[in-house]
Amino acid sequence: MSSRVDPDTEELLALLDDEYARTIILETYDEAQSAESLSAACDADPSTIYRRIDRLQERGLLVDQQRLDPNGHHYKVYVARLEGVAIDVTDDGFDVDVDYAEEEPADTFTRLYEEFTG
Repeated sequence: MSSRVDPDTEELLALLDDEYARTIILETYDEAQSAESLSAACDADPSTIYRRIDRLQERGLLVDQQRLDPNGHHYKVYVARLEGVAIDVTDDGFDVDVDYAEEEPADTFTRLYEEFTG
């Protein structure tokens, strides 16, 4: 029997199968986290965490936000947008439905401004 999974669905399922990606989603679900804190939570090298962050952002499962530290420097924190995943088996293969958390209007404005100004 052959697998009937489109490439996008297969990529999403592989990402969710990744232990680091799952930990990042869980750690950022309730509270924004820096890459440094995610690296500690995953007990992984920062370069590994940044690769997972990039992949999660590409899929829209994670967004970044700018924060200002007491010294006036900006840094990024990450917040999960994943609310849930439903997988249904159909005659045509698998149907995957992803529920995303709503983004706060101020965060949407900031993200769009940063994308515009590059």
